[in-house]
Amino acid sequence: MTKGQTLAYVRVSTAEQNEARQLEALAAAGDHDKLYVEKVSAKDRDRPQLKAMMDHAREGDVVRVKSIDRLARSTRDLLAIVQELNDKGVSVEFLDTPEMNINSAQGKFMLAVMGAFAELERETIKERQAEGIAAAKARGAYAHRPKKLTDEQVAEAAQMRQDGVSVADLARGLGVSRQTLYTALKSA
Repeated sequence: MTKGQTLAYVRVSTAEQNEARQLEALAAAGDHDKLYVEKVSAKDRDRPQLKAMMDHAREGDVVRVKSIDRLARSTRDLLAIVQELNDKGVSVEFLDTPEMNINSAQGKFMLAVMGAFAELERETIKERQAEGIAAAKARGAYAHRPKKLTDEQVAEAAQMRQDGVSVADLARGLGVSRQTLYTALKSA
């Protein structure tokens, strides 16, 4: 395998979260050639920076991530992402678990186990959130109705997106979540 680039991937789930801890860990691990940062849930693989990193990765490259739950929250997605990278001749380094070598049977097993823990954590968070919402509804304190965007707002947002305005800034300006905006833009 030829020596390639080091690609660093950083992900936090919400715009309010701070990626500084991950960036510090990556800096301590050494230089990287490209950095991919996003503030989006890992509930699925539909993430712009993940896609960009996957598309950019070439044989001999190394993808460096602080921990497996930053790359994926489902075991299926984690294993698929790592396998796709491995098939391209790209190695993956998790800074929190440096002994995890996906080129060995033991490393693949450990990756699957750790991925299962990340998935369990995500499911537990969802269950707790649902319980909290149910309790709030029972008290009459929950009236969540997502704001809908008009066709004009979606068209304007699409144009502004093409002009380089970030989804986070657009969503904030429209008073909706990024996911609501992504969904509206995708269906437009």
